Amino acid sequence: MLKVGVIGAGHLGKIHLKLLKQSDKYELIGFYDTFQENGKKVEEEFGYKFFASMDELIEAVDVIDIVTPTLSHYEVALKVIEKGKHFFIEKPVTNTLEEANTLIELSNAKGIKAQVGHVERFNPAFTAALPYIEEPLFIETHRLAEFNPRGTDVPVVLDLMIHDLDVILSIVKSEIKDIKSSGVSVISDTPDIANARIEFENGCVVNVSTSRMSMKNMRKMRVFQRDAYISIDFLTKKTEIIKMHKAAEEPNDFAMIWENDKGDRREIAFEHPEVLPNNAILDELESFADSINNDTPCRVSLEDGRNALKVALQIIAYFENAQEAIQDKEIMKE
Repeated sequence: MLKVGVIGAGHLGKIHLKLLKQSDKYELIGFYDTFQENGKKVEEEFGYKFFASMDELIEAVDVIDIVTPTLSHYEVALKVIEKGKHFFIEKPVTNTLEEANTLIELSNAKGIKAQVGHVERFNPAFTAALPYIEEPLFIETHRLAEFNPRGTDVPVVLDLMIHDLDVILSIVKSEIKDIKSSGVSVISDTPDIANARIEFENGCVVNVSTSRMSMKNMRKMRVFQRDAYISIDFLTKKTEIIKMHKAAEEPNDFAMIWENDKGDRREIAFEHPEVLPNNAILDELESFADSINNDTPCRVSLEDGRNALKVALQIIAYFENAQEAIQDKEIMKE
């Protein structure tokens, strides 16, 4: 079993602590939190050992799970790399691309394995759909959430949309050609609603929408490709595949047949792949343990985390530049 320690005992950190404690692939040694009062409270309530020193915790384990605010990811990861320990790091991987690139370079140089917490890669609805996804031509996503003050210190693109960006980059095997976006701040100082249109070099077009000001929660992705439509509901854990193929000369009475003006007859078939229930956070943590034990690539690498962050920052920069241009025009009119 791998000895593991958690740095950060906030809302998500406590979830990680609970899951690591029950995992048979890790031995939870303890945790560290910057806020001593919170650390002692968590220790008293749950029984996990609280380390008063981050360095002491890092020395005592094989793996560090970084679940701190994004702004501190880089500093913490540097300490872990310096000690030669493997690390799991929550998304977004870092605050800047320069920080992400440095972590990649240092980790590779020391042979350290690192995985980023893009948990939707382990969503059972997505993994059930993966075998059916071949060459997407158009993708549409909606990730809507009811308002929660937690997370409003960053743009909704980094808080929510980045989940979909990572999934999209994992299934569209092409370079990005163009990005256009817009964002609106409703209640916080950063955009709470955002939309982006991404065009890839291979012709695939993606429309991504996200909001943290919705009346209901929604996490859906629709993938369109040649002769197939794939619907993925990350929230309800459901996947539906609609395929079109050449109709039989004598189809059965219940077959759904579509015929175009040229007489080409296609049959519409529905498939509902089995979606096996799981705990996606536990799966991603145990997947990381397998990568270390078997010396295999991580399912979500630092490079993957860096690539998702890069697109997210491009989306934010586009609508910030557009807003500045509008403000400049208003000033010129005065």
